[in-house]
Amino acid sequence: MSLSGLSLRDLEYVVSVADHGSFVRAAEHCRVAQPSLSAQIRKLEAWLGMTIFERTTRRVLVTAEGQRLIDHARRVLYEARNLVSAAQTSDEPWGGSLRLAAISTLGPYLFPKVLRELRTHYPSLSLVLGEGLTAALVEKLVDGELDAVILSLPQAEPTLATAEIFVEPFLLASPIGHPANSETGPGWEELDPQERLLLEEGHCLRDQALSVCTLVDRSNRHGTSLETLKYMVAAGEGCTLIPALAVADHDLISYRAMTNEAYSRQIGLAWRRSDPRGAEFEKLAAQLSAIANELKLSATPRLAGS
Repeated sequence: MSLSGLSLRDLEYVVSVADHGSFVRAAEHCRVAQPSLSAQIRKLEAWLGMTIFERTTRRVLVTAEGQRLIDHARRVLYEARNLVSAAQTSDEPWGGSLRLAAISTLGPYLFPKVLRELRTHYPSLSLVLGEGLTAALVEKLVDGELDAVILSLPQAEPTLATAEIFVEPFLLASPIGHPANSETGPGWEELDPQERLLLEEGHCLRDQALSVCTLVDRSNRHGTSLETLKYMVAAGEGCTLIPALAVADHDLISYRAMTNEAYSRQIGLAWRRSDPRGAEFEKLAAQLSAIANELKLSATPRLAGS
């Protein structure tokens, strides 16, 4: 079979439909008209002699043989991106553009603090920033859709290299007037299980909170974000653990520092081991660590709402 009937763009279309579960959303993501994308995928299916997607009026399903093709397509696109990276001749770090993401419990609070200083080190760099859940970001990093991710360590994915940046402590957040406000009051482990509020599943911060104490009432409502959790605490729903960077002076809740080292997380930078720009990522991690140290990001912030 000749490869003249296959293009990388065809593979991008197929992977995008699989990721979005919709021809319309895939077309928007690929910035192409939906009829053109659909027609190109039908041509690819005819050329391969297989059905990649089951099309119904309500949703798009990937066939079994289509899933095998998509898995191969991801690897081909990953290698193609590596080819482009290796061929870059720009003298700028990362070829002048860096796709950097952070986990959603960190990015909104960290990026505003470090970007200004980071600009002094990379004044001409085009930064494409993002955020998301750990598993999704790691998958995108492994597939080559991201260059680096700032996340919580340790990271189990064997194809990634990591470097430590700083340690972020957790604070016990409780409603104003709650007994946990006091230094002699109940800590996270001493709270009634019904009072422990967590993020929904998929957040590594949820797992870290459970690693300190697994007794949580299954009937408890879960927060979809740190800000939602803070609203729930302010409304008297219970107590939770909040990373230090997420603490704000306007929060209408009380915070209490935790002395146990278990109430903290190691923040680090991750990138693909196979990426030829490994030395640049190590330098970036060192610069982020220096910025964090200068800003005292590892220190407990001034407590709000107390």
